[in-house]
Amino acid sequence: MSLNPSDEARTLTERLVVPEPARRPSKPAMTMKRMLLHLLIIAFGIVMIYPLLWMVSSSVKPTSEIFSKPGLIPETFTLQNYVDGWNAIGFPFALFLGNSFLIAIVSVVGNLISCTLAAYAFARLEFRFKKTLFAAMMATLMLPFHVLLVPQYILFNNLGMVDTFWPLILPKFLAVDTFFIFLAVQFIRSLPRSLDDAAAIDGCGPFAVFWRIILPLLGPALAVTTAFTFIWTWNDFLTPLLYLTSRENFTVPLALNAFLDSEAQSQWGAMFAMSMLSLLPVFLIFLFAQKYLVKGIATTGLK
Repeated sequence: MSLNPSDEARTLTERLVVPEPARRPSKPAMTMKRMLLHLLIIAFGIVMIYPLLWMVSSSVKPTSEIFSKPGLIPETFTLQNYVDGWNAIGFPFALFLGNSFLIAIVSVVGNLISCTLAAYAFARLEFRFKKTLFAAMMATLMLPFHVLLVPQYILFNNLGMVDTFWPLILPKFLAVDTFFIFLAVQFIRSLPRSLDDAAAIDGCGPFAVFWRIILPLLGPALAVTTAFTFIWTWNDFLTPLLYLTSRENFTVPLALNAFLDSEAQSQWGAMFAMSMLSLLPVFLIFLFAQKYLVKGIATTGLK
């Protein structure tokens, strides 16, 4: 069936017509969407940071106003809570800060030494039952910490270490934190073995390879281990509560808990004031270590 000339021209024109591109949203519409998104993020951030702001506000309020006037802006501004809280539980709060610093720093050193050596052995050395031991170590990640509390306490009690810092720091030198070992193992495995071979040709043994080649390239993994070990040790409440009984040996979490007394009047204002002081080390650690936490292999010595 033949088409007349006008129909043929119309058909040809329809084939040659290029469809119009989809219209982009107008600039005011895009600006409005971005504003709504930013407002949503700001609102979510305020909800997340509200407890911290409330604690800051409560630390400069009289204790009588903390719960009766729970607004963020204090009607009566006072720093007496910081003065009272410093010596409120029989010892200067500096003693508890020093105890926590000592335990945290020694724990960091222990984890850096033991976890990196264990990771190097699993990643580079060959020995019997290597895969079995590595699998057993990884299985401990699924083992609840509370399962080990009773046998560990019995062990340290028989060794006469209860009410000392040894139960808190000694395990750190025995490579018990599987997470940091696994982190370092994965990092070391990604390093080319040609570096090890070149060092071996130059006469380096296994420990020299670790000290001269592997360890300098472990910067990001060491930074993560340092930051998280310090934060987790500093904030740990259960383990010191289990082993420390003398008040002069208390860490910061135990000292803060001592401000609350179920049989007498709790010192809420002093507790919030000292809580603010206890947050400063954790905040500073995260502030100065965050740039190292995001570094990968591409930004290390492989360049």
